[in-house]
Amino acid sequence: MLRRVCLRSSGQVRADVVASGRPRVSLGSSKPLVHEGPPLEQAAAGDAPLDPLELYAAAIDASDYVAALAPLIRRAASEIGDLLDVGAGGGQLGAALSTPQMRFTAIEPSPTMRARLLRLPNPPTVLACGWESAAIANASHDTVLAATMPAVMEHAGEFLKRSRSWARRQVVWVVPAHHGPRGLCFAGCLPSAWHGEDETPGLDTTLRNLRPADRPHAIQFFDWTFTGVVPDVAKLARFLAGRLGWAPHDARCAQLHAHLVAQARPRNGAVCLEIPRRSAVLVWRK
Repeated sequence: MLRRVCLRSSGQVRADVVASGRPRVSLGSSKPLVHEGPPLEQAAAGDAPLDPLELYAAAIDASDYVAALAPLIRRAASEIGDLLDVGAGGGQLGAALSTPQMRFTAIEPSPTMRARLLRLPNPPTVLACGWESAAIANASHDTVLAATMPAVMEHAGEFLKRSRSWARRQVVWVVPAHHGPRGLCFAGCLPSAWHGEDETPGLDTTLRNLRPADRPHAIQFFDWTFTGVVPDVAKLARFLAGRLGWAPHDARCAQLHAHLVAQARPRNGAVCLEIPRRSAVLVWRK
């Protein structure tokens, strides 16, 4: 029997990211989650694969990300108007900022995320491509939004130029601003010695890749909690071990599972692990 598990972590997209070193475990029963199934290495062969993007989108559904961020963006930016959401993912933030009377367009290359976008109550017009090849007319949207996507860090200069060309009023980026990994989904649940990622805050990388003249007009910070929802801690452990390139019989696989189990605590019918996050909202005005 699978027990529903709510792992809370400060993840980044497209990964979970540790903001302050150690996870903060939610209060509740001290009874640990027990793996009720075959041994980890035996169960792995029959696992249905986990989709990292769907894991991340489900976590955003369960977290306070949109509740914390949408009001801040509305205060920091002028009227949203026609909205272009670049790398929209599941569209939770874009949907919270858009209004039915205004144009809402999303650029999203992932078929899984496009399916999610089309299930929104007021779905956007979806372009199935990456930002580099998107056929968007200049000055076609009032606001261009990009939240926690690699381009805002890795290709900040080029991506800002494209974002500005599409915007009539403003460009809004959301960028990780904490120390922690930014690659593997749920890497924030793991010690740095295991995930081995660069833990430089994404904001530092973004600003380093922008010319001084291209610095944003405003930067505001907000704190939130990434809440990852998975059906089974043991399956998540196998997923993470596989993404780290560990063989099924690697001794670290059992250690990883035990590491997650030790942090998980039941609460309100779920099992939760909480790690705080910090992100930055960057605004450029036209």
